[in-house]
Amino acid sequence: MQEILMPKLSDMMEEGKILTWSKNVGDAVAKGEAVAEVETEKVNIEITSFVAGTLRKILIQAGESAPVGSPIALVGTPTEPIPGESAPTTGGQQAATPSPVAASANGSRANGGVATAAPSYATSTATNEKPGRLKASPLAKRLAEEHHLDLATIRGTGPEGRIIKDDVDAAIAASIATAPTVQQTPVVAAQSAIVSAASIVGDDTEVVPLTNMRRTIAHRLQQSMQTTPHFYVTMAMDATGLVELRTQLNTALEAGGDALRISFNDLIVMAVARTLARNPEINVSWDNDRLLRHKSVHLGIAVALPTGLIVPVLRDANRRNAADIAREVRRLAESARTGKLRPDEFSGGTFTISNLGMMDVESFTAIINPPEAAILAVGAIVPTPVVYEGQVVVRQQLKMTLSSDHRAIDGAQAAYFMRDLKHLIEAPTAMLLG
Repeated sequence: MQEILMPKLSDMMEEGKILTWSKNVGDAVAKGEAVAEVETEKVNIEITSFVAGTLRKILIQAGESAPVGSPIALVGTPTEPIPGESAPTTGGQQAATPSPVAASANGSRANGGVATAAPSYATSTATNEKPGRLKASPLAKRLAEEHHLDLATIRGTGPEGRIIKDDVDAAIAASIATAPTVQQTPVVAAQSAIVSAASIVGDDTEVVPLTNMRRTIAHRLQQSMQTTPHFYVTMAMDATGLVELRTQLNTALEAGGDALRISFNDLIVMAVARTLARNPEINVSWDNDRLLRHKSVHLGIAVALPTGLIVPVLRDANRRNAADIAREVRRLAESARTGKLRPDEFSGGTFTISNLGMMDVESFTAIINPPEAAILAVGAIVPTPVVYEGQVVVRQQLKMTLSSDHRAIDGAQAAYFMRDLKHLIEAPTAMLLG
């Protein structure tokens, strides 16, 4: 009997949640064939089997989570006995879950380390009475610690009674729902300044459990602000030439019968990529006590989704022309929105661009996406009265803010980068020359 394991689909992934199984117990499974869809901290991805045979048992049901590297299903021959069960399943149906009496007392694995079916526990007390070390996934432990929850009071629904993220989420929701809305006892002034969010939960408040993506965003950005010394450089740029270049390029594409349209963001991506190639000290990552200077420019393009933010990576951006950038950015954005990004398409970035200009945001600051050392916040192009060649005229103005990690980038380096970027934005035809 062979195991299908929960794969590690990204650097930050600690566990995955099974959304759906595309195979049923008793179905034939080919090596490399998709068997389930998994929710990670970034996207939903189909996982494939590295073994061939018949799907004999599903260990992690749809809606349940499992740590990376743990077995989620068993594959074998149609008549091969399932470890831990007295007889093989027949008729394409999964064997019934044994009662707590039939299961091993400590929930340990039997027969070569394959997990037996998890016993059903009516209350959290039954879980607490299990001898040995309390079993919980790393993510569940971290969440419980962050919310000051005692794992011993939480009923585990994972394999062998393991406490998983969903169990902790349920405990958090229950603690919020049952928390008093009015403080019952007086407290000293220092304590009263600290107000729990649970104290404002009422009938008109909806408790929204965090998705894996939202939880990961919160953890990474909080970590970034706490550990990375940010500093910011903002520069106003004249984008009148950029507006004219975009019009000329789209006119040429239309005349040639090409339905592709170049956006302002495409041209900004092009300008940033070429500026990074000329300023390699910005295209770096912080790695504890050393810097990693990247020879290739792999640009992360932030894409907003209903469930959070994801950053697909445009590889070798400095070697692409405007039309190539436009096509690839649209493909990556569509894959992100439909949950079809591959792991290699949202990892390995060396610099990130976050553009809120299309939402009429004129300027903002962005939080660095570790381990990258910088991120560029792009605002809207706004017609603005300015002094131009000694006259007050209306020109198209664009503000950008570079957030930098001061451990890796000095202020002067950030200023030089922004100055060179401004030159390209204000004379954008130079980008077309290579």
